[in-house]
Amino acid sequence: MEKEIIKEYTKGDFTVIWKPKKCIHAEICWKTLPEVYDPKGKPWIKPENASIDALKSQISKCPSGALSYHIKGERIVDQDSKTECTVVENGPLLVKGNLKVILANGTVEDKQRSTAFCRCGASENKPYCDGTHKSNGFKD
Repeated sequence: MEKEIIKEYTKGDFTVIWKPKKCIHAEICWKTLPEVYDPKGKPWIKPENASIDALKSQISKCPSGALSYHIKGERIVDQDSKTECTVVENGPLLVKGNLKVILANGTVEDKQRSTAFCRCGASENKPYCDGTHKSNGFKD
């Protein structure tokens, strides 16, 4: 099984966590906080360029859950244990909540927060969305 890539970007006790395989390239991050997220920059996430509140607000809007955060010494508890499924117009199927995904080869993956499933059929990361729907003209 391929090891999951996890990138961390720290500002004091606050750490932004990015999981590239979960990213559906919705562009909400860099459109909301362009001073923090620069897709062409190295590093591409610079949390020092925004307040903690602004970072938390933007991260909570990440539709795929590719972005999350933790604060040193603070335990984040998910108050909403309800699972929610949303069909994104011309995009993926978003499932929010804790999931156990059993792949065709029998591999079991535990997913938390938000998972984006491909609806266009062209993802290179099936069953998960990789953003290909934006370039292949998928409409639904």
